[in-house]
Amino acid sequence: MNVILIAVISLGAIALVLAAILYVASKKFAVYEDPRIAQVGEVLPQANCGGCGYPGCSGFADACVKAGSLDGKFCPVGGQPVMAKIADILGLAAGEAEPMVAVVRCNGTCANRPRTNQYDGAKSCAIAASLYGGETGCSYGCLGCGDCVAACRFDAIHMNPETGIPEVDEAKCTACGACVKACPKAIIEIRPQGKKSRRVYVSCVNKDKGAVARKACTVSCIGCGKCVKTCPFEAITLENNLAYIDPAKCKSCRKCEEVCPQGTIVALNFPPRKPKTEEATAAAPKAAVAPKETAAAPKETAAAPKETAEAPKVTE
Repeated sequence: MNVILIAVISLGAIALVLAAILYVASKKFAVYEDPRIAQVGEVLPQANCGGCGYPGCSGFADACVKAGSLDGKFCPVGGQPVMAKIADILGLAAGEAEPMVAVVRCNGTCANRPRTNQYDGAKSCAIAASLYGGETGCSYGCLGCGDCVAACRFDAIHMNPETGIPEVDEAKCTACGACVKACPKAIIEIRPQGKKSRRVYVSCVNKDKGAVARKACTVSCIGCGKCVKTCPFEAITLENNLAYIDPAKCKSCRKCEEVCPQGTIVALNFPPRKPKTEEATAAAPKAAVAPKETAAAPKETAAAPKETAEAPKVTE
């Protein structure tokens, strides 16, 4: 009996000593965490999409608290309302961020880009891109396997069965960039949504020379440079036979769209242009007024000799 009692007492003493050691260690090596990090984390949508540039919502919350400023920080899923709540928690000013949206820069539909072969393998753009250039003559365009669709967690992008090209639903897109990372051909870009969702961009990424690119796709950029010369804001550059429109400089004047011989430049969500016949008809009455005013000039000139002829009569 005494042996059991001694054993119990000994184990209790050892446990007490170890507990004291653990307590001291926990206090000694404790890592302080700002309670505001948890508060910011509760406000975030917990999508963990990485669109903010940080590893998940917890990483974004930690960065917001430790940075001391919200400049350059934005949650694409929660948007401005969530950033306003974070600003209230931290006592900071929430910066205004321009809405962004994913843009598919390829118009190589089944009609514009004829198929030259058939891919019979795993339905994956990443696998298809590692094996060959695609089912058409354009090795730069969309492969149509839908990796971007699978990567999107917000159901904002779908494959159009008629065109074979993915289409973005602006109402659901959060510009998280998951589809951009999933596309092995880099045809998806995050661009400013623009006022009234209007934007102008080059819907092509083909870098082949003009003749080769046109043969592969009827609406491919041929690198003619007409858009570069026409743009009054220097928003368009031409590199490697491919034009690119800088959204920061573009003023949406649409002059580049008019001169593009391939129809590669897309002006999205703009009202339809007025037919040129209507403009010519509206200008016709103004042109008809000019001859009437010119005809009146000789009448005034003819009156001058009559006044001159009467001068001698007054002198007599």
